[in-house]
Amino acid sequence: MDFSLSKPQKEIQKAAWDFAKGEFDKEQIMEWSKEQHFPETLIKKSGELGFIGIHYPEDIDGGGMGLLENVLAGEAFCRKDSTLGTALMFTGYASECILRFGDHKLKKKFLPPLLSGQMVSTGAFSEPDQGGDITRIHTNAVKNGDGWQITGKKAYVPFGGTAGFYVVLCNTDPDAAPGQGMSLILVEADRQGISVFQSSEKLGGRLMPFADVNFDQVTVPLSNLIGTQGRGYHHVQEFFTENRIQIASLALGTAQGAFDRALDYVRQREQFGKKLAAFQVTRHKLASMASKIEAARYLTYYAAWAFDNKKREPRHAAMAKMTAARTAVEVADEAIQLLGGYGYMTEYEVEHFYRDAKQAEIFQGPPPVQKDIIADGVIGKLK
Repeated sequence: MDFSLSKPQKEIQKAAWDFAKGEFDKEQIMEWSKEQHFPETLIKKSGELGFIGIHYPEDIDGGGMGLLENVLAGEAFCRKDSTLGTALMFTGYASECILRFGDHKLKKKFLPPLLSGQMVSTGAFSEPDQGGDITRIHTNAVKNGDGWQITGKKAYVPFGGTAGFYVVLCNTDPDAAPGQGMSLILVEADRQGISVFQSSEKLGGRLMPFADVNFDQVTVPLSNLIGTQGRGYHHVQEFFTENRIQIASLALGTAQGAFDRALDYVRQREQFGKKLAAFQVTRHKLASMASKIEAARYLTYYAAWAFDNKKREPRHAAMAKMTAARTAVEVADEAIQLLGGYGYMTEYEVEHFYRDAKQAEIFQGPPPVQKDIIADGVIGKLK
C-alpha cells in the first residue's frame, strides 16, 4: 500500500503553496475581512493558473486531474489563510453538478469562463425554515412553452448576488413523494425575476458572502435542465459527497495553518528562562495536535482517492468531513490557548482560523448529519 504522493501531485501541492505565499497578503486579507470584500482580482489569477479547474477535464479548459489534486490545492490555500483559501476554493461551488450530470452544451457554455476565474457559480438548494432537510422544498419549476418557469425562495446561498449562475433544486413534480420529483435547473444570474437579500454578517468565512435569493416566475430554456428530470435530489446528494471531501481539505488546511502559527510562537516565546516549546505540557499539546492533523489528512486523502477511483461511498466523505472539521476546531482552539492573550488578537491570525474552522464543521451538515450518513453506510438496511 503506497501512501506517497506522485510527482505531479507534489508539484500541484507546491504550486498552490507558492501561489498562496506570493499572493495572500496578511494585512490585505484582514482589511477585506472587515469589509467582507470579495477578492475578484485574486480569483481571476487563481483561475488563470488552473487552481479552480484542477479536477475538470481538459476539453473544457480544466486541469485533467482528480479530486485528490483539488484537495491538495485547497489544503495549501487554507494553510496559508483559511478565510481567503475557502473563498477561492468555493468559487466553483455546485458547478460539479454540471460536470457530472449536465450535457455537453451546458458544460462547454458555462464551465470554461468559470474555470478561468471570469465567473463564480453557486448552488441554491436550502430554503427558509427548513434546516438541512431538502426533501420538502417549495421552489417549483413548471414547463411554459419551450422554457421552465421557476418560483420560490432559497436561503443561505453561497455567493448569492455575486455568482454568474445558480444551480437550483426545484420541484418539477409537486405531487411526488418527498425527495422525489425534483430536478436541477441552471439559472443565469441576469434573468428577470431574481432578487437577492443579503444575510447578516457571519462568524467565519468573511470573504464568502451568503444571501437569500428569490425567484419570481424566472424563465429559462428547457435545455437548462441539469441531468435527468426527477433525479435532482439524487444528483445533489452525489454532489454533496464530493463537496464534503473538498470541505474536509479546507478544514485540514485550516488546522495545519493554526498549528503552524502556534508552533512558531512557542518556539520563540520564553517563560522562566526557557522557550515555551521546552515545557512538557506544551510538547504534549503539540504532539496531540499534530497527531489529530495527520489522522485527518490520511482520511481526507483516502476519501479523495476513493472518489477518483469510482469508490464513491457517502460514508467516506462524511467521515473525512466530520473528522477534519472537528480537528480544525480543536487544533485552532488549542492554538489560541498556546498563544494566550495574543491568540485572541486578529493580527496573530489564529482567531480567524478558529472562526473558519467552525464554519467548516457546520457547512454541508454538522456532525449529527455526518454521523447519520456514516451509520447508514455501516449498518446498512435492516431486515
